[in-house]
Amino acid sequence: MLHCCLLFLGARPANTSSRVTCFPLSTHRALTGATTPQDPVCFPPIPPCSPRSNYPTFIPGHKDCFPHHPRPTTSQPVAHRSSCTCISALPQPACKLKLWNKYRISNIPSLIFIEASTGKIVCRNGLLLIKDDPEGLEFPWGPKPFCEVIAGPLIRSNGQSQESSTLDGSYVGVYFSAHWCPPCRSLTRVLVETYRKIKESGQKFEIVLVSADRSEESFKQYFSEMPWLAVPYSDEARRSRLNRLYGIQGIPNLIILDPNGEVLTRQGRVEVLHDVDCKEFPWHPKPVVELTDLNAVQLNEGPCLVLFVDSEDDGESEAAKQLIQPIAEKIIAQYKAKDEEAPLLFFVAGEDDMTDYLRDFTNLPEAAPLLTILDMSARAKYVMDVEEITPEIVDSFVSDFLAEKLKPEPI
Repeated sequence: MLHCCLLFLGARPANTSSRVTCFPLSTHRALTGATTPQDPVCFPPIPPCSPRSNYPTFIPGHKDCFPHHPRPTTSQPVAHRSSCTCISALPQPACKLKLWNKYRISNIPSLIFIEASTGKIVCRNGLLLIKDDPEGLEFPWGPKPFCEVIAGPLIRSNGQSQESSTLDGSYVGVYFSAHWCPPCRSLTRVLVETYRKIKESGQKFEIVLVSADRSEESFKQYFSEMPWLAVPYSDEARRSRLNRLYGIQGIPNLIILDPNGEVLTRQGRVEVLHDVDCKEFPWHPKPVVELTDLNAVQLNEGPCLVLFVDSEDDGESEAAKQLIQPIAEKIIAQYKAKDEEAPLLFFVAGEDDMTDYLRDFTNLPEAAPLLTILDMSARAKYVMDVEEITPEIVDSFVSDFLAEKLKPEPI
């Protein structure tokens, strides 16, 4: 259960084009023990070339939270605690939840760096970044293209080696996995068949394993089952940079890239398990998806519009998707033009067992159709109480939600 949110917000002077802000988000345990109490993570010193105003600002979310060493006592007031670290404190409540939703925070602790003038993400996996660069020498840690991060030799399980440049012009699956992880082993078995089917179809596709194994022996044993490429286990720096590039916070994780090296979908695992015949490859993201146990985890990524329909009525789910899709496409296009992620995900909940589970969990009535917006991180729901759902009603419902005109009900 979430106890607090730590936000570090940089100063925003008139010219902030190069300013970077970081948001560490955590429970009541301080970020000094961001991964484990034995693995302290502190913010690096300010690089000499950086203005003092680049340093973060602390917004407390809980009386027991504090940013880093030296460790103040919990009885100290906020102003004093922040002065211990030469940063200033700002009021907390209003912006905390908005930032959790805006940046789709699903795991804690989490540290993300953004460009202060635009809010664009510089790096999602800040905890790993500051661990890799404790002196801040690479500040402000801007994103690098995949071709630059992956550059170097890649290997196959038979010992052959090839340069990463051979990936140019191909769809690529960047596969974060480890032998010690049971879900990883299960996915690997399916992914081997998927890989072979796509290759046999003549499409340009390759997978690159980025191992999270704990020893080279485990890596070799696991990799021997795979027909694709891998970053050498000995190249820990490159593996770490790839984790940073895609903000990997858990495994298994399969990122699908287009031939230009841009992210096509972060839901590669869901697509592989759902589309076993690879008919929808390369799995372009859909504006509206049908809720299943495979994609239900996305409900935790931020606010989601969910249209519940009658599971016994054939064709109802498809009709509901067609109803929502124009609104979803409009919202996605609006935010894509601003180079931002859409503030809503769109689902149709029909015949899958997950539908009943979600109704029970959120205490929703059995009515169908039922138009809702669910915000799991805020433990809030918004319900449109109408007999007939039309495109105009959906559009108005979404607009009012984005304008913060709707009154939430607790989940």
